[in-house]
Amino acid sequence: MDGGGGGGGGAQYNPRTVEEVFRDFKGRRTGMIKALTTDVNEFYQQCDPEKENLCLYGFPSEQWEVNLPAEEVPPELPEPALGINFARDGMQEKDWLSLVAVHSDAWLLSVAFYFGARFGFDKNDRKRLFNMINELPSIFEVVTGTAKKQVKEKTSGSNHSTNKSKPNAKMQRVGESQGKISKPLQPKDEEEGLEEEDEEEHGETLCGACGENYASDEFWICCDICEKWFHGKCVKITPARAEHIKQYKCPSCSNKRARP
Repeated sequence: MDGGGGGGGGAQYNPRTVEEVFRDFKGRRTGMIKALTTDVNEFYQQCDPEKENLCLYGFPSEQWEVNLPAEEVPPELPEPALGINFARDGMQEKDWLSLVAVHSDAWLLSVAFYFGARFGFDKNDRKRLFNMINELPSIFEVVTGTAKKQVKEKTSGSNHSTNKSKPNAKMQRVGESQGKISKPLQPKDEEEGLEEEDEEEHGETLCGACGENYASDEFWICCDICEKWFHGKCVKITPARAEHIKQYKCPSCSNKRARP
């Protein structure tokens, strides 16, 4: 197992300047990225759902550790998300890693600004620290490859714009093919009728995130657990990403513990 003791490794090392806090942030970030990429097999095995609440810690030494949360209350440092191991077997590995990555990004920011508050950073110091942090891709972007995808989407943007005038039946079916309440894929010669059928079938369907009505010219995806429909943009799922999701879990269902 990589890393030192549980609790975030803050007791022995307290950065005091903007540069020191940023260096601390980068070290912890590197360690957590290792856990979710190069060391992912070991990380996966350590997140046993049968164990108690486990956390992923990153350390300034660029190491990582899966461990129980700190026992002292309040803890020496802000704590990472609890119970990441409970969701491991209840969703696709890729989606689970993405979820852990999002919580890891939030934890890194909380630790950095905890130091900032503790050592009296003023408005300019906080702004400078955030700008330095913001120059780095987030852990979520690294794990999911989002940053690379954004570059590719920009280069192919002109091709996509030509399709905006008419709804894309294939994009609609991506969401439908993943959902348990969806109808089977239609043969190609029936594609023209899909648009009208979508409007009739889902005309009163509301997005589970924003509450807006269904529209055939927007990409939607259905949760395989609660069977609610969502705008792709509301849950940050693109048609391209949806193609690779075998079982989609909405944010609400993803945050629930996986039950044996």
